[in-house]
Amino acid sequence: MKKSRKILIKLLFIILSVYAIFTILNQQETLNQYAKNKKELLAQIEEQNEYKEELTSKKDNINSLEFIEQSAREYLDMYLPNEKVYIDQGR
Repeated sequence: MKKSRKILIKLLFIILSVYAIFTILNQQETLNQYAKNKKELLAQIEEQNEYKEELTSKKDNINSLEFIEQSAREYLDMYLPNEKVYIDQGR
């Protein structure tokens, strides 16, 4: 009776040890995935913050004379009076 009880306790200890090791390894894998996702999300946040700053500066400059003139030249093909525009046809 005593021998079988010792064997049962040892078997139970081995099973619990294997389960604990498996659980720890599985949780470590999950934590590594979370860390990877965190790095990716932080990079996306940084990228979006840079884009936000670019849009903010564009918004601040939208009513400036230089921006209006540049937009008229680029998008509307408008030029100042008596201004000659030369287009290179290439070869």
